[in-house]
Amino acid sequence: QVQVVESGGGLVQPGGSLRLSCVASGDIRSNNNMAWYRQTPEKQREWVATITSEATPNYSDVVKGRFTISRDNGKNTVYLQMNDLNPEDTALYYCRYNDDWSYFWGQGTQVTVSS
Repeated sequence: QVQVVESGGGLVQPGGSLRLSCVASGDIRSNNNMAWYRQTPEKQREWVATITSEATPNYSDVVKGRFTISRDNGKNTVYLQMNDLNPEDTALYYCRYNDDWSYFWGQGTQVTVSS
């Protein structure tokens, strides 16, 4: 079992920034990917970014150039630096851990972009 806990969400004005954190604990495998997804009541869960255990990032086209995913393997933590936020980024942001055997989701952290 792996526990995944997100933090860092909140209310921010358009054009502002936030940094989300996600800590994984438990039976962590050395070869794993961690990813961020987001969801609103109107949309299906949407992939945002992924980072491999070698720290190779990938981004959805919607956030590329504005968001940066990074990780600290020593802390089993992944970060999502979000810049130039706009109201369309408002969502519940979820972190997902996966390895060769299984995947686990966190409970999500709310990001609201509004003036």
